[in-house]
Amino acid sequence: MTQLTVVSKSRKIAIKVEQSVLFIDPSEVIAVEAEGNYVLLVLPSESHLVRSSISAVAQKLSSYGFVQIHRSVLVNSSWVREIHPRTAGEYIVRMKSGKEYSISRTYKQNLRSLAGSWIGSDTLFAESPCSAVADELSSRCDRFGNN
Repeated sequence: MTQLTVVSKSRKIAIKVEQSVLFIDPSEVIAVEAEGNYVLLVLPSESHLVRSSISAVAQKLSSYGFVQIHRSVLVNSSWVREIHPRTAGEYIVRMKSGKEYSISRTYKQNLRSLAGSWIGSDTLFAESPCSAVADELSSRCDRFGNN
């Protein structure tokens, strides 16, 4: 079992792996993916499974530039290469590593925190009539269990 701890005066993340503690630079972590009662810290050449919730890890890593884009995914904003729109108000984020993650409508507002400044991208956050209708229909389906 692995545990995640943020070392306070350091830029390192301490991860308990079996009988030792591994120190990782958070800038090396591409993303964090929820897997049941665990989260997977994805790095370029390895991954580490940590017993924790995605919400607890999101809270600990937000100061390192991690942004929640889906109920089960956090991305390191420094690894984000581009965002592509999809249908019904959803987006895909492509990481520098080439991996892609879906951005759900619920977390769309978090996209703004991926960059300090946005130039020529006002339409990315504009609410189109079609996506507003899609959001309402999806909300109704969720309430009646027809998802």
